[in-house]
Amino acid sequence: MTTSGSDSDWRRNQVAVTLAAFIGFTGFTLVMPFLPLYFEQLGVDDLGDVAIWSGISLGVTPAITAAMAPVWARVADRYGRKLMVARSLASFAVIMSLMALVDAPWQVFTLRAIQGLFAGYGAIAMTMAAESAPAEHVATAIGWVQTAQRLGPALGPVIGGVLAGWLGLRHAFYASALVYVAAFFLVVVGYREPAHRRAAAAADAAAPRVTFASLARVPHFLLFMGSIFGLQMVDRSFGPVLPLYLREIGAAVASVPFLSGLIFTVTAGTAALGNQTTRWLLRRWPTAQLVPTTAALAAAGAALFAAGPPIGLMLVTAAVFGFGIGVATTAIYTSASLSVPAASRGVAFGYLTTAYLVGLAVSPIVAGFIGAVSMRAVFVADAVGLAFVAWIIRTRSTALVRSNAAS
Repeated sequence: MTTSGSDSDWRRNQVAVTLAAFIGFTGFTLVMPFLPLYFEQLGVDDLGDVAIWSGISLGVTPAITAAMAPVWARVADRYGRKLMVARSLASFAVIMSLMALVDAPWQVFTLRAIQGLFAGYGAIAMTMAAESAPAEHVATAIGWVQTAQRLGPALGPVIGGVLAGWLGLRHAFYASALVYVAAFFLVVVGYREPAHRRAAAAADAAAPRVTFASLARVPHFLLFMGSIFGLQMVDRSFGPVLPLYLREIGAAVASVPFLSGLIFTVTAGTAALGNQTTRWLLRRWPTAQLVPTTAALAAAGAALFAAGPPIGLMLVTAAVFGFGIGVATTAIYTSASLSVPAASRGVAFGYLTTAYLVGLAVSPIVAGFIGAVSMRAVFVADAVGLAFVAWIIRTRSTALVRSNAAS
């Protein structure tokens, strides 16, 4: 991979993109977890109606973002990624401000749909970090952005809860808008488009259009997409069932909220640790060995969850599970970055993000239906899914050896 020209430039870009991603993802979760309460303030009295409005409003944004991610990635290839991320963050600031002014549920849904049209800065930010970094630092660059995207949502609800109690829910939306304004200026001031990227953008008009069909011909790009989808399906499956499962296996009802939050925090924290250690691990093992091993490790963690171990052992299991998911995800993104042509990287990340977002949207639905039959079956299905990811990547290992260039 071509470097940006100086060590200080790529590190400056890394800091700007990572902080903007962290701030942006934190800002989003300042208010979204409290959307059901907001619908009650808007006059929706029936709990079933609150659940429906909340579900469709939360689901519409990732659904539209999944469809738009490749489109915005292609536009970013043509006009510059910095401009696209700044556009997205600015639109979020406006939409969050408008959320504070609504007086009907359908207006929230409409704004959330519009938000989906302008979202997708997460994938572009990852591309910006990857293309700014020297080849030997690609895994680190991707890992930091993924860590920011993981830790932001872990902290956002806590901060948002304090703000909502202090300012009220409507004013919490204004606070979220200000967070996006801060992220916007951080990208505008802190990020410098690499010289080789500006040259590539100038040549894009004459270059052949990057399509899904052309990416599908890249060795194992579809495997990368499928793996990201599978990992995301498992990663987000705990949410709908974990509190109920803890109660089912004997946890005291009063302690279930605390224990659920603790397990989620441990999982998110160790997944972030996995994101950070991927570069070090890739120096010692090729992706063809690392991803199957860590996916199998996470599968073992999911299987132990299904066994209903004591709480202390469950926390250790959550750490093993999170670490395996974190390493496998960053390693796959790194492999994809190094496997596709440089001119196709932005669009490729757009399609990988589509796979990620589809998993994000589908996972809680599937987990909910499986959990309606058996809570344990959710974790068994997770273990089987991760074992399949490990097996399919292992069987295609020869083509993944080239991704070890990240070491």
